[in-house]
Parts: sequence; C-alpha cells; structure tokens
Amino acid sequence: MAVSRCVMSWDFRRVGVVGSGAIGLYYGGRLAEAGGDVSFLARSDFEGIEENGIRTESVAGDFHLPDAKAFRRPQDIGPVDLVIVSWKATANDALATVLPPLLHAGTQVLTLQNGLGNCESIAKIVGAERVCGGLCFVCINRIAPGMVSHTSGGRLTIGEFAPGIPGRAEAMAARFRAAKIPSAATDDLLKAQWEKLIWNVPFNGLSVAEGGKDTKELLADPRIEAEIRTLMHEVINAAQAQGISLDESLVEKNIGRTRPMDAYRPSTMIDFMEGRELELVPIWGEPLRRARQAGVAMPALVRLLLRMETRLAERG
Repeated sequence: MAVSRCVMSWDFRRVGVVGSGAIGLYYGGRLAEAGGDVSFLARSDFEGIEENGIRTESVAGDFHLPDAKAFRRPQDIGPVDLVIVSWKATANDALATVLPPLLHAGTQVLTLQNGLGNCESIAKIVGAERVCGGLCFVCINRIAPGMVSHTSGGRLTIGEFAPGIPGRAEAMAARFRAAKIPSAATDDLLKAQWEKLIWNVPFNGLSVAEGGKDTKELLADPRIEAEIRTLMHEVINAAQAQGISLDESLVEKNIGRTRPMDAYRPSTMIDFMEGRELELVPIWGEPLRRARQAGVAMPALVRLLLRMETRLAERG
C-alpha cells in the first residue's frame, strides 16, 4: 500500500507502539502523558499493563498512566497515523504480520531500533516512502512489566530513510518535543546511525564478552578501555570508507559521556543475563558486512563477535 503524498497535516493523532519494552514504554508513555492517543502492542507485558498501567521513574519527571491502552493483536488497535517500532530487531520477522493492520493510506512508520538494516526490513513491507528512523540516546531499563527506570539522557534524532516528504521528520520531532522529549530532525540518517554505533558496538558488545560487566566496570579496566577505543576507531574508519564523515574526536566524546553513567547496564547485557536472543546482526554483523563491502577490515569487531558467541554458547 503506497503512502498518500497528499497528506500535509502531520498531527499524528493516533499512535501505535509496536513493542512495549523500555524504549516503547518510555517514549510512547511520554506521548500518552502529553495527551496523545497511544496504543501499545504488548506481548509479555500485557497483563502487567492491564493491571497497573505504565509507570516510569525518570530523571525528567516520573509519570504513571493507570489507563494505558494495551492490546495483544494489531488488529485490535487498527489503523493509526504513526507506527513506532520499538521492539528488539530480533522480533522483526513478525513485522510482515504486525504492520499491515496498523496502516491506512497516510500512515507513517518510525523505527527506534538499534543498528543497521531495520529501515530496510520495514521498507520491504510498507514501502520506503513511509519510513523514518530514530536514534535514542538514553539510559533506560525495563525493571518490571510496564515499569521503566530512566536514569540519563533521552534525546531523540529522527531522519528520513529515503527521500521523503519535506517536513515529515521535523513534524515527528516536534511531536516528541511537545511530550518533553528533546528531539531534532537530521538530514543524514545513515550518518546518525553509524555515529550511534560508535557507542553501541563496544559497550553493548563488551558487556557480554566480559561476562556481564556494566559500563563502570568496563571503563575501570585499562585493558578493556583500550579495546573500547580500538573498536570505536574501527567503526569510524568503516563509516569513512563509505563516505560518511565521522570525526575521530567522537571517541573521546563517547567515553567522556559514558563515565557519568556510573554502573549502567547496556540493553544487550540485560538480554544476555536474562537468557534472551541478542541483536547480533544489526549492531555487529551488518556494520561488519558493509565495512567489508567497502574494503575495510574490522579485526577487533570480529574478535568481539567470536567472544560474544562463545559467551552465548556457555550460557546455553
């Protein structure tokens, strides 16, 4: 179904959140707190949200939505103006079933997922002209069904996956700003995605490879900090080989902003510790594939992936 290019009023009155983990609960919850009509497609958290609503303990202000609207099936939500895909990319095989019932002629789709390749997966189902990507720079964890702890950050950057309709990404950003979320549109989504990988590749990866260490523990070990820097430089080199202008100064910037996070547990570490599937392909595998395609080796990332796979095998 092609998106109607006659739609010029980007009010996004009805919003559907696909995935009610930490990201979906927080960002969707903020939209609902601001008075938005937000429906949450929930799986394991459905009963918890039905019984207790959505509750967030946040450095930006706590909130509780006792009457949050949770649904088990997309058909029960029906067509919405904006779909926010916020579940882990490991669930993307279900998108072909989940997304169509949420679409009308003007529905837009925003993915808040980590890594590379998610916009492409969604575009195959709904059409590239509907798709925007968002990058969440936030320290956030789901601590119980329907309950989130937000300890730092929250900034959201939104960009067009393919040449889209002028003003759409900015309208999405404005919608989030109205819900007290610092948000901005970018004219280079791919650059923003690679910039976020500078942090995600080493910190999410090493938190698993080291057997479940938080950011404070990782940076406390000089050997691990050196590996973090090596991985960050590899990500920057891979991006530069593809014509994406990332500056080497981003290494110090990312390490500097991580130290105040204290003992933050990256989302991949939590997935590992709780026995869930990891997002190996979008965060590590796809960047490696694209680097190789551009003629760039990433030996530290290859070693990291092997160590992560060993940890997964040990976990069983």
